[in-house]
Amino acid sequence: MTISLAIVGDFDPGFLPHAATNSAIRHAASALGLRVEERWLATADIDPRTLSKRLADFPAILVAPGSPYKNMEGALAAIRYAREHGVPLLGTCGGFQHVILEYARHVLGFADAQHAEYDPYASRLFITRLACSLVGRSMTITLQPDFLVARVYGRTSVQEQYYCNFGVNPDHASRFRSGPLRLVGSDTEGEVRVIELSGHPFFVGTLFVPALSSTAESPHPLMMGLLRAGSNDPVA
Repeated sequence: MTISLAIVGDFDPGFLPHAATNSAIRHAASALGLRVEERWLATADIDPRTLSKRLADFPAILVAPGSPYKNMEGALAAIRYAREHGVPLLGTCGGFQHVILEYARHVLGFADAQHAEYDPYASRLFITRLACSLVGRSMTITLQPDFLVARVYGRTSVQEQYYCNFGVNPDHASRFRSGPLRLVGSDTEGEVRVIELSGHPFFVGTLFVPALSSTAESPHPLMMGLLRAGSNDPVA
């Protein structure tokens, strides 16, 4: 079976998480016996007015690391499309941050919700610089049982690698402890690290980069989950 995967992000072959993302897709596809035709969609080339037509042939979307994106509005439009149309989506690192931002703007109603990497002096920052950079760090994450992410992993404690300097503003974290977009994974200090959208086939965001720990022998569960969802195979 062949499926098409849209990767939203500004591809840089010298950026480790981008190279790892391509490899992780191949790992997961091979393990599942799928042929995946992935296509990077540069954010600068995304026009929200024609996006629905452009994404119609992609049954799954991955929002890649590597922010700030050249076109934040383009990235947010792709996320909104996936959320509203039930298209499986995985957002990692910068992708996670923009999932938070899209939800804050279009579901919670904070039209001025902003990301500090774009505008550090904005009045309503949902994404702020981390007190301590997570680039290159590996940390333990506790997953909430009975949610999709924990079922995909098959356990509630995981070790993952990061490549980011920004995360959810603690002042707004409580907004994701109830409602459809739920906090389902946190670090030892209780900081938001994994989110998922209830009632959606597969809509997951991780502040860590799953691709960094994927290997051909051990494909990452979330990468496999995304492809399975995109091929209409029950995820968990």
